[in-house]
Amino acid sequence: MHNFTPWSALGGGLLIGLAALLLLLGKGRIAGYSGIIAGFLFAGAQRWQALFLVGTVAGACIAVYLLHLHISQLQFSPSLIIAGLLVGLGSRLANGCTSGHGICGIGRFSIRSIVATVLFMISGMVMVAFFH
Repeated sequence: MHNFTPWSALGGGLLIGLAALLLLLGKGRIAGYSGIIAGFLFAGAQRWQALFLVGTVAGACIAVYLLHLHISQLQFSPSLIIAGLLVGLGSRLANGCTSGHGICGIGRFSIRSIVATVLFMISGMVMVAFFH
């Protein structure tokens, strides 16, 4: 992304936090994407899950259009698919993904969410250092 500014990061973070807060207040649910996607795919899709996922994609498309953002082409490769599957498996083993633990869990002062988020960040830094 070429248009990164601290203000766009702040605005995006505020909108993500607002969406998580609305889901918690409206449905009493944690906005963890791995749990929402797993529930949608494997536990009988519920309307709120579908609306949340559609809203996520629609919101990103609207932001790209309104802010004239340039997004580079994503090139699919076997390693990208394997990495995605490992992230999904890891998030299920950790009982949640970065969004659930990092955004919602830390906000609730959950020790396991703080530990999981720290481990996510360290793992990401190690992988970036190793592959770049």
